[in-house]
Amino acid sequence: MPNNPRRIEILTFPDSQLLDVAGPLQVFATANDLAALADKARPYETVVVAQCAQVRTSSGLALAASPLPSPDAPLDTLVVAGGWGVNAACENRDLVEWVRGRSKAARRTASVCSGAFLLATTGLLDGRRVVTHWQRCAEFTKRFPLVRLDPDPIFVSDGDMWTSAGVTAGIDLALALIEIDLGRKAALAVGRQLVIFLKRPGGQSQFSTALSLQENDGRFDQLHAWIMENLSRPLPLAALAARVNMSSRSFSRHYRQVTGLTPARAIEDIRIETARRLLDEGQSVARVSRRCGFGSEETMRRAFLRHFGTSPKAYRERFAG
Repeated sequence: MPNNPRRIEILTFPDSQLLDVAGPLQVFATANDLAALADKARPYETVVVAQCAQVRTSSGLALAASPLPSPDAPLDTLVVAGGWGVNAACENRDLVEWVRGRSKAARRTASVCSGAFLLATTGLLDGRRVVTHWQRCAEFTKRFPLVRLDPDPIFVSDGDMWTSAGVTAGIDLALALIEIDLGRKAALAVGRQLVIFLKRPGGQSQFSTALSLQENDGRFDQLHAWIMENLSRPLPLAALAARVNMSSRSFSRHYRQVTGLTPARAIEDIRIETARRLLDEGQSVARVSRRCGFGSEETMRRAFLRHFGTSPKAYRERFAG
């Protein structure tokens, strides 16, 4: 750990998204808190910066901010928040020039959510692989054709540039930065302290299968919760239909009308997503196959090849933390 704390600047602006600022800020602050409890030097110096002393976020809460430092002052990490105010920020020439210069002074630069729009406006993302909030991907691609947008991951690193998906993905990104700086054990300790359900790796999709299946009239929400709790068991069509007091034929028809998927496809998607998460955590292929109810490693291997063009073993070797 360095003798001097790493300076982290989080840039905000009018109508920024509050959690884009507060999420990463609290992650780094918690790393400092845990270091203090262990009688260690704090690893970070965190500062919220803006062009004005007080910034009103899109939620209505005002944030006190420090003035923008000189572009060439010492800096470890620059984090650019997002939010609907980013559109006006991209039109602010002074701010765009400051971000461009400040990024050059930083060891690494990161954006949260639509903060990628401000980074892209500076030209810093040209030729880079990036991600932003799923809702604005089409707009981003049209505005910045020289940037290689990947709409799926929750965060992406390309050299010294880091970008993240919507809102809470900024927390995942900050945890990843802490893991690089202080080690996996420290990042997991911060996640536990913040009662984060899971430290998600960047390759995980923005789009949760379980959440997507809830985007309907709610008729099958209890069934989906039961499926998640019983994923290791065989889940034949008759068992699913019985849970909702329908015949198998009627259930299949109504389920597809509501979700757009067959029951078999929905269960496979849930199993695949859960398997990816467990492999990301470093669990063995055999254990994941049992926990996710594939029945055999070969069945899981075929499912991974269909979905990702790679085997579970190869996926684990590439992405496991």
